Amino acid sequence: MVVAEVSVLPLGTGSPSVSEYVAKAVEVVRRRGLKHQVTAMCTLVEGELEEVLEAVKEMHEAVLRAGARRVITTLKVDDRRDRPLSLEGKVEAVEKRLEGGRE
Repeated sequence: MVVAEVSVLPLGTGSPSVSEYVAKAVEVVRRRGLKHQVTAMCTLVEGELEEVLEAVKEMHEAVLRAGARRVITTLKVDDRRDRPLSLEGKVEAVEKRLEGGRE
């Protein structure tokens, strides 16, 4: 299982607003049934490596199909193999540290 940070930036749309295009990308993740979290700057996705990579490719293409003339997609993948990894687990580990506890 991996946790990925995906940011899709449409260019050449004629508007400074990008929410219409971001929504097209997020629809891909939802349709594929991947666990995800939309944030103000990116979409976090949890799943098997291959399915996440396939989804990112489809997200990129969905923005182009929506009319963007150029798309810049950035991807960060956290692939931890020594123990299970999840969106919640990563946040909980930081919160524990903030409370003075250990992971």
